[in-house]
Amino acid sequence: MMKWRLAALILIAGCMLGHAQTYRVGAKHFNESYILAELLAQLIENEGYTVERKFNLGGTAVCYQALVGGDIDIYPEYTGSLAEEILKSNKKLNHGSLNQELKSQLNLEISPSFGFNNTYALATTPAIAKKRNLRTISDLQKQSPMPMALSYEFLKRKDGWGNLKATYQLSMNPVGIEHGLAYQAIVKGSIELTDVYSTDGEIEKYGLFLLEDDLNFFPDYNAVAVYNQTINEEIKLLAAKLEDLISEEEMQAMNSEVLFEQKTFYDVARTFLLQKGLVDSTIEKKGSTMWREIFDKTLTHLGITAVALGLAIFIAVPLGILLYIFSGVSRPVLYFVGLLQTIPSIALLALMIPLLGIGIVPAITALLIYALLPILRNTTTGLTSVDPILRKVAIGMGMTTFQRLRFVELPLAMPSILAGIRTAAVITIGTATLAAFIGAGGLGEFIVTGLALNNTKLILQGAIPAAVLAILIEFLFELMEKALIPKHLRS
Repeated sequence: MMKWRLAALILIAGCMLGHAQTYRVGAKHFNESYILAELLAQLIENEGYTVERKFNLGGTAVCYQALVGGDIDIYPEYTGSLAEEILKSNKKLNHGSLNQELKSQLNLEISPSFGFNNTYALATTPAIAKKRNLRTISDLQKQSPMPMALSYEFLKRKDGWGNLKATYQLSMNPVGIEHGLAYQAIVKGSIELTDVYSTDGEIEKYGLFLLEDDLNFFPDYNAVAVYNQTINEEIKLLAAKLEDLISEEEMQAMNSEVLFEQKTFYDVARTFLLQKGLVDSTIEKKGSTMWREIFDKTLTHLGITAVALGLAIFIAVPLGILLYIFSGVSRPVLYFVGLLQTIPSIALLALMIPLLGIGIVPAITALLIYALLPILRNTTTGLTSVDPILRKVAIGMGMTTFQRLRFVELPLAMPSILAGIRTAAVITIGTATLAAFIGAGGLGEFIVTGLALNNTKLILQGAIPAAVLAILIEFLFELMEKALIPKHLRS
């Protein structure tokens, strides 16, 4: 009898541990991907699992790197993107062939289609279409140069502008634009043509005209979930619950609810799942207030910044002292560190993904690199600028090199060193907002999501606290200067 009880307890504990497992759901940084990821997250949570949301992960390439690197477990994707961008296939693959190729080449697997095809399209206003006599993409061949802007990802994709231009023999040279801002630009008349997703809520809202893909350039972009083959079978079955469940009209309606009715991704996804009977209505809604969310993201932002700045101080100040002592190598080292500073921040964050994956670690590493130069340069400059007469007096008093540094040179160089640390702190506070693109969290999540939704309120929720933090850092360093630096040295 005791053996059976023990076996039952072990079985129950095993079930509880299994459902305590955490799954990380990723999403690309645009409206529809957030909603689809939220649908997957809530289906998983409904079965008792814990879900960590890793949204705002840039484009397809970033999400793919995060998936194969083990930083996320599942994310929503489109069959056309997988075939063109991940497999680099030169032929159009149906769902079965695509799934087989992903399994054999990358050990990945996709769920059945969610039911809608969100293909790319080129959009203009009805007035421009009538004025320029546009009906198909081929009609663009006969057009004189027209102002157009395309999303950054579309400009570089294999199934994007480069090959589209060659297929249709077009001569335009578009500029890049954030996808969420393109709609405002085309409505205001700043541009006449842009790329869109066919299920975007803005198409109906602004009454845009889609040019027919008369040469069938674009593949099907059926929405699916993509994951490793080794993922828990129950997660595969949960993703399969969305099979053929979402029509193009329903997806467009959900996109519109977020964009124009200011509903949250969580609420839109939950309402849809409740209507379809896929989640338990008795489970209490999860969420947090706006102020709580701002507070949590501010703490994350501060944590990332503080760790990066602390590591930069730990590395740059001793290195600056060594460069002062061994002055012959100071110039090459400062040039090298300065060269790292010239790398665009978003590019440096992207370069970190293959090396360190996504999340806080690559973000801290990138911020550390940016914080090094001002601290290193000011430490070296401050020590070098010490009055030579004072240095000679210290030598005449019989002080060792260490004693001169400890009692004379470092105290005199402290204003310069603190100024460098202050500059580095402000740089990291601002640059840390971009860390949201690689899933590190922080105030940048508000800004990135706000840009995707063209939502000024969301952008300000991230921008204002970041600006306040930078101002508070300035005040903090003023107080530190008063405490650490004698009054006659502060000027």
